[in-house]
Amino acid sequence: MRSSRLLSVLLLLQTRGRMTARELATELEVSLRTIYRDVDSLAEAGVPLYGDRGPTGGYQLIDGYRTRLTGLTTDEASSIFLAGVPGPAAELGLGTVLATAQLKLLAALPAELRTRAGRIRERFHLDAPGWFKGAEEAPHLSTVAQAVWNQRRLLIRYRRAGDTAERLLEPLGVVLKSGVWYVVAARDGEVRTYRASRIESAELSEERFERPANFDLADYWTESTAAYERDAPRLAVLVRVAPDRVELLENLVGGSAMRAAERLEVPDDRDGWTHLRLLIDWPEDAAARLVGMGPDLEVIEPVELRNQILDLARGSLARHGVTD
Repeated sequence: MRSSRLLSVLLLLQTRGRMTARELATELEVSLRTIYRDVDSLAEAGVPLYGDRGPTGGYQLIDGYRTRLTGLTTDEASSIFLAGVPGPAAELGLGTVLATAQLKLLAALPAELRTRAGRIRERFHLDAPGWFKGAEEAPHLSTVAQAVWNQRRLLIRYRRAGDTAERLLEPLGVVLKSGVWYVVAARDGEVRTYRASRIESAELSEERFERPANFDLADYWTESTAAYERDAPRLAVLVRVAPDRVELLENLVGGSAMRAAERLEVPDDRDGWTHLRLLIDWPEDAAARLVGMGPDLEVIEPVELRNQILDLARGSLARHGVTD
């Protein structure tokens, strides 16, 4: 356990630069006395670090020192290669960088870990988009990634609700969600989310911006998606569906709606069908989605949705020349 912690201290100083003993103790969840002992042990082992006293002091590695990462465990080395997703990295303009970084990491690993890491890459592959859904094209994503990385303002033309407008953004991060790229950016002092596929042009500005010190992309995304799911308009619907077509219904209304569905006990249904009470996101799309079930689903409530589906069905029949 202590050897692992010593490596963690070394890697923290290598990646973050100067850190106080209290910062190290907080990060590793140990006491200050433990950090002092660990720093002394690293110095005795020949690691070139030094410490300064005072309010602006702290520990720091001598410039240029790098460890070869031989302290990685088998599982840690394997997980690094599992986390590298080549498709999304290429879309961000980092495909070559990722491949080079993995080669360097392989070269630094002991033979046993190198074999295990290579086996992980050969046997596991992550494919983010769902079935029959390729990742959305976002031709300006690499430009966005440059702006995020270099903290440069970004001038975009953004399409929304049939209109296109210019936006000057301070891009804070990019997120890949179910095959769709999103850009998280500040505009007019407010952090907002933009769909990358709707960016029609993107131009890097020469102006830099200061990234908010307390902004955490993962926390923002978790809170944002939770608020979206909580506040999105929903329609309560009562349906009866053929038991062997429930999976198709899930494809049409989404897994979250089906997981929250209430199954009603109706033993005297004339066809033995399943009765479900659903909350469907975006009510204006509900009829168009449910009509795809054809004769395998009947909407019982609300009557307005039932009538919308009938209108769609009649319109489709008339379009195909059926008038009866």
